[in-house]
Amino acid sequence: MHYLLKSEPDVYSFDDLLRDGETTWDGIKNPQALITLRNMKPGEICVIYHSNTGKAAVGTAKVVSVDLAPPVPPSKMTTPIVRLKAGKRLKREKSLAEMREAAVFKGSLLFRQFRLSVVPLTPDQYDWLLSA
Repeated sequence: MHYLLKSEPDVYSFDDLLRDGETTWDGIKNPQALITLRNMKPGEICVIYHSNTGKAAVGTAKVVSVDLAPPVPPSKMTTPIVRLKAGKRLKREKSLAEMREAAVFKGSLLFRQFRLSVVPLTPDQYDWLLSA
């Protein structure tokens, strides 16, 4: 599976990930986004999206590991520790406006629950984002 991970570039940008090489993806609070994080598997590829400033998909990252905290009641869900390794910058950034217009994103969770910071992508959405 593929995912779109939103990041505020003034907090942690794709360039920061490239510089660091690897990072822990944290700061997620939304229960639905936490469930998506918990379902990630090592080796899966994510697309990094700059929110607020830039508003575009900019690069890729690979899930290195997912450390699930001990099971807890859903009301006290803990954040899994997801490690990401920097991938590559997209050949061409894809803006939010382009994504909104693309048929492949019609009905996407990305636009139905816009505040989610972790969004699963279909194979077609992922391919569209990586196309030049």
